Amino acid sequence: MMNLAILFGGVSNEHEISLLSAAAVLRNLDRGKYRVLPVGITREGKWFLCESIDPGQVEDGSWEATPGIVPVLLPPDRGIHGLYVLRESGAEVIALDCIFPVLHGAGGEDGTIQGLCTLAGIPFVGPGVAASAVSMDKSLTKLLAAQAGVRQAAYAIVSAHDFRRDPQAAAQAAASAIGSWPVFVKPCSSGSSVGVAAAQDEAQLLAGLEEAFRWDAKVLVEEFIDGQEIEVAVLGNLSPTASLAGEIAPAQEFYTFDAKYRDDSSKLYIPARIPDAAMETVRAAAVRVYQALGCEGLSRVDFFCTRDTHEIVFNEINTIPGFTSISMYPKLFAHEGIGFTRLLDLLIGFAAGEGAHG
Repeated sequence: MMNLAILFGGVSNEHEISLLSAAAVLRNLDRGKYRVLPVGITREGKWFLCESIDPGQVEDGSWEATPGIVPVLLPPDRGIHGLYVLRESGAEVIALDCIFPVLHGAGGEDGTIQGLCTLAGIPFVGPGVAASAVSMDKSLTKLLAAQAGVRQAAYAIVSAHDFRRDPQAAAQAAASAIGSWPVFVKPCSSGSSVGVAAAQDEAQLLAGLEEAFRWDAKVLVEEFIDGQEIEVAVLGNLSPTASLAGEIAPAQEFYTFDAKYRDDSSKLYIPARIPDAAMETVRAAAVRVYQALGCEGLSRVDFFCTRDTHEIVFNEINTIPGFTSISMYPKLFAHEGIGFTRLLDLLIGFAAGEGAHG
């Protein structure tokens, strides 16, 4: 039986979403194949082995107060190749066959946990260090996607240094580079729409930049695309497979944090309501972006399909997409006939398979 560590929680502003995703993963793993070792990471960055918790305690955050959780380390020492458990009776080593980092945002998707797993010599689910890092930073993602020949919205990058020196000049330069209103303001390395705002004029752009710089030192200002929000799930290593695209029809102005995780009035359509030709284009573009960034295992690639001409416009990529009960990634593959448990088996298999992490 495989020793499988599930990492959840973490220090990012997406801690709460990680708990929801991890609870769904824990509920759907085949316990006949895996010895599941849930490892919770607090918002302060403390690690605990949670051997006796149930998924509900992960979901509601009560796992931290559960009796029996034990401090644990994941050393980079390949001689240990697993968890160093700090029990009261003495230290114990639990060797690991695979790690599934169900961690969103900083410390989970940005290459840091992937680097730790790589140093420890333990296979892990999802893209490697470099692919995770460039996919997390939207400004770097855009450079590589452009080289892959995928159309994107016009954009400008604003640094915290330039904004603090002269906020109005930085905002005007960004607006001038795009040339039309409205625009969207996004922290370059934040997910789940945290810190994202729409701006209809320079005053709103200044306010949006101020908020975005609470979350990152580099901010993306992007052209508004009048289109349907389209998402494609990609699975695999050397020969990745793209699902049919799904469509999100947000109940709110755009797909905010609340719309994604708290407002169940947003609609999901699988397959997306787009022409067949656009469906072919978006699936091919998803694989092209995935491969250009060097991704392995899984990612969700997000696009717009313009309402007038049905042109496909790349938006962003998520290397550890949501796995909650309402998340698009598992729903897209469920539509393809790959249920949640089978999907998890495939992801774990790809972690140790051909082409995994170089």
